[in-house]
Order: sequence, then structure tokens, then C-alpha cells
Amino acid sequence: MNFHILTLFPEMVMDGLNTSIIGRAQSKGLLSVEAINIRDFAENKHNRVDDYTYGGGAGMLMQAGPVYGAYQSVVEKAKSKPRVIYLSPQGETFSQAKAEELAKEEELIFLCGHYEGIDQRVLDTIVDEEISIGDYVLTGGELPALILIDSISRLIPGVLGQNESFEEESFKDNLLEYPHYTRPREFMNLEVPSVLLSGNHKNIDKWRYEESIKITKERRPDLYKKACK
Repeated sequence: MNFHILTLFPEMVMDGLNTSIIGRAQSKGLLSVEAINIRDFAENKHNRVDDYTYGGGAGMLMQAGPVYGAYQSVVEKAKSKPRVIYLSPQGETFSQAKAEELAKEEELIFLCGHYEGIDQRVLDTIVDEEISIGDYVLTGGELPALILIDSISRLIPGVLGQNESFEEESFKDNLLEYPHYTRPREFMNLEVPSVLLSGNHKNIDKWRYEESIKITKERRPDLYKKACK
């Protein structure tokens, strides 16, 4: 899996992605991440990539030319045609199902907007889909790109230590994950549920499933309805 991030702030994304699990996955060659600075493709000596919007209005707009140039720089070296995702509050809300779908791709480009957004003409030309991480507005697409890459990366074989690490997580079959416990057996007069100490894996699985249902019903009734279908 190769991730390409088109951004005005490469350091903002790479400082986070070169650490922890994703950093180790890159070292092992399981995935690669690069940030392409859109300013490097500016068409003026001052590396300016924004301008006023036609028709008036507040704020500046990112120009089509530099964005397209950054995109082309990835396409020219990619092993296959990249799937281009524009991080936008107007997009489809990101979900675990979408993460699983995107994890099957070989080349992904994440386009990070700023200011009032990006000239619609380049979006119409290169973008395959728009994705939002929620119903709120951010200053740019870098944080959503980090979230998507983190979520997708952990689904790539070998990135996590065990497949079970993600196979039993929240949102599997529209259920939230059950509670977890570790040593000590007692903390502030609170004890680990006795079933988890029993060694009876059938009963443990039953308890975990029932806890998942209970938590989902209490906290996410919308997911609970889907799980009951």
C-alpha cells in the first residue's frame, strides 16, 4: 500500500506518520507514506497557490494548477492508477466499512484543502470521491488524512501483531467492542469479572458478545438497530 498526501504542510502529516505502528510498518516495507508539497508546483516565483474567488466572497481559494501538478507527479511514478480522495466536509462520512474497502487499494492519494477550498475544476478532473470525518469544519485536510491513513493501515496484513487485533474490534458486525481487563485482579476495590478468570472460553465468548450488545444498545442505538437486522 502506498499513501500519497497532497498538502501545503508536509511536516504536519509526516511527523505523525513516521512514528509508532505506522512508522514501524514503513520500516518493514509493508506500506509507504509520502507528503507532496503543493507549493512546489506553484506557477509563480513566490510559490503562491491561492487567489481570490470569482464572483466575490470571503477567503481565498487554492488554485487548480498547483494541485494538478502535484497529482501528476504521483501518477507518473505510481505502480497503478491511484484512487484520489479529497478530504471535505461535503463528503461521505468515514466508517470502518470504508476503511476496509480502501485497504484493498494499492495506491491512495489524499488531497488536503485549505482556505475556502480548492478550485472545483481540478476536483472534477482528478478526485474519485470526497470523504468527511464528521459534521464539523477544520482548517485543512491534514488531520482527516492522518485519521484515514491510521485506520486503513492497521487493516493491512502484518501491520498489527495479530489479525485478531482488528477482527474483534468495535464496529465489527455493527457492534462496539466489549470491555478489557488486565493485572492486577483488583483495583480500587473493583475486580476483574470472574468469567474472564474461569478458563472457559465458551463462556468468555458468550460474556463478551453480551457485553458488546449491551454497550452498543446503550451508547450507539443507531448501530444496535443495524446489528439486529
